[in-house]
Amino acid sequence: MPGAIYAEGLVKTFGAVRALDGVDLDVPEGTVLGLLGPNGAGKTTAVRVLTTLLRPDSGSAVVAGIDVLKHPNEVRRSIGLSGQFAAVDEYLTGRENLRMVGQLYQMTGRDAKARAAELLERFHLTEAADRPAKTYSGGMRRRLDLAAALVVSPPVMFMDEPTTGLDPRNRQQLWSIIQELVAGGTTLLLTTQYLEEADQLAHDICVIDHGKVIARGTSDQLKARTGGERVEVVVHDREHVPTAGEVLSGFAKGEPSVDNHTRRITVPVTGGAKLLAEVIRELDARGVEIDDIGLRRPTLDDVFISLTGHAAESHGEENAQPEEAAT
Repeated sequence: MPGAIYAEGLVKTFGAVRALDGVDLDVPEGTVLGLLGPNGAGKTTAVRVLTTLLRPDSGSAVVAGIDVLKHPNEVRRSIGLSGQFAAVDEYLTGRENLRMVGQLYQMTGRDAKARAAELLERFHLTEAADRPAKTYSGGMRRRLDLAAALVVSPPVMFMDEPTTGLDPRNRQQLWSIIQELVAGGTTLLLTTQYLEEADQLAHDICVIDHGKVIARGTSDQLKARTGGERVEVVVHDREHVPTAGEVLSGFAKGEPSVDNHTRRITVPVTGGAKLLAEVIRELDARGVEIDDIGLRRPTLDDVFISLTGHAAESHGEENAQPEEAAT
């Protein structure tokens, strides 16, 4: 049975660029899917199609059990959307923004007022509730925008890069709010360029690049694709780099990576902490003095680079594909 968000074969073109090139998605109810990729990958286009803001050239999608193409108005009543930039009226107060959204959803004045007060408290905006939104900080605007998306308690939420531009403290606060929502049963599709964000929030991750889903799985499953654990050694003297490389090659499950400039050697291994002790003993026996040694698991950065050949950071507006130009 399809999940709360389901898409099959979504294609969307802008001129000669295929922003979506046969995207399939399936998000079980009450879970978070992280859609991970750089600018221009197709993330925002996918969200716009699933939230009825764009019509795909081909393919199908169902959200909250409703066909996106056949019944777009019903879909809109069943979802919340928080975009890349806070969509609030800066001349209205925080309270007025939320009451206005409630009234647009045909809530009674009393219900809209009560819901606004509830959300202002939940998002720690009560003290600023009666100030114009233009006086809010970036983090406060993001929280107000998310509160507006939740006025009608939608079962399905879409968040398109919700923490873009936030400082670490505000990002952590927003993560906590998102985790509370999902714990309450909300299904969420989250797009992000922040690998740490996907690692922290998502039950499953789809890596998207050039309009295609190129990998999917849990964070641990994706990390396992890069070869598991790695030993990293930084030697004290540059002339010992070749010797250390020979030692580590004896334990490696693949080719070592050597950076002569930083005197760092990295090799994929299996065996965990026990193996690390053996490496230290062998380096000592060969007279190699080390500044640092560690055992680490691959990060999602490693995963993305291994899958795409480039990092997941934003390439900047000058290199953005028509997805961003169209949004």
